[in-house]
Amino acid sequence: MIKWGIIGCGKIAHKFAEDICSLTNATLFAVASRDLNKAQAFGNTYEAQICYGNYEELAKDSNIDIIYIATPHVFHYENTLMCLKNKKAVLCEKPFAMSTDQVLEMIAVAKQNQVFLMEALWTYFLPHYQYVLGLLESKELGKIKNLKADFGFATSFDPEGRLFNKKLGGGSVLDVGIYPLFAALTILGYPEDIKGKATFGKTGVDETCTMQLLYKNGVTASLFSAITQKTNTEAIITLENGTIIINSRFHEPSSVTLLKDGKAELLEFEVNTNGYNFEAIHAQKMLLQNRTESTIMTFEKSIQLIQLLDAVRKEIGLDYG
Repeated sequence: MIKWGIIGCGKIAHKFAEDICSLTNATLFAVASRDLNKAQAFGNTYEAQICYGNYEELAKDSNIDIIYIATPHVFHYENTLMCLKNKKAVLCEKPFAMSTDQVLEMIAVAKQNQVFLMEALWTYFLPHYQYVLGLLESKELGKIKNLKADFGFATSFDPEGRLFNKKLGGGSVLDVGIYPLFAALTILGYPEDIKGKATFGKTGVDETCTMQLLYKNGVTASLFSAITQKTNTEAIITLENGTIIINSRFHEPSSVTLLKDGKAELLEFEVNTNGYNFEAIHAQKMLLQNRTESTIMTFEKSIQLIQLLDAVRKEIGLDYG
């Protein structure tokens, strides 16, 4: 029985906790929030045994096998380092941190302490996404010609809220742009050239961002992210002998449409949870195998992903200081 701890009790943490409760070999042992009342309310909902009003108390709890970090991404670096230094395995929400330097240090500390560390890029582990990667690897539809992927939603402006507050790492690229970039990285690899253009709001964060990635073989990836406008949030892969559409919303449990020989085939992938259980199951498997690095969401993948994010931020002139 794997005993989980959760740091941060926001929206994603609720979904993750719900999915942990669906696993037969896992239990939510403890939760922590800077607000003890919030931790207790969260813990009561998911029957956690202990609720902490301090992150470090949870990190020092010897009963916990692995900690899921669900705080705003500007705090991922410090929260992860604290857990790793207390010899706790960590599954940290995306983006892993705010810069490549921070990610490299997190990985170095994990290796130094010989504890498991993985970026929680849940899309990678979802059945529909794994199917698409397998189909591409089979070359059944020929070579890839182009990728288009977007993730945009419209939310009300709140200068103090996580999405618009620069001090909290706000903006579209780090919050949702990471998903189209992740799709490009896992489908096409790291690009030769990166172009980007953003619109900035009054708080100084990117509210929309258009990204163009160019690869050696002439393949392109056209990507878009937004926190002020709703988009289809789908990924379209054009190949020599057909098209794969990862339907809306492509980053979460979804369906896939195959266009081939003038026919369309819809493939459904039944998921009875929020979808976070798949990455949790993988993390648990790694722990039981005494691994300190994921065999799927590897350190190399996380480094390349943060390098992509850094390159886009540099291209659009977004500096968090």
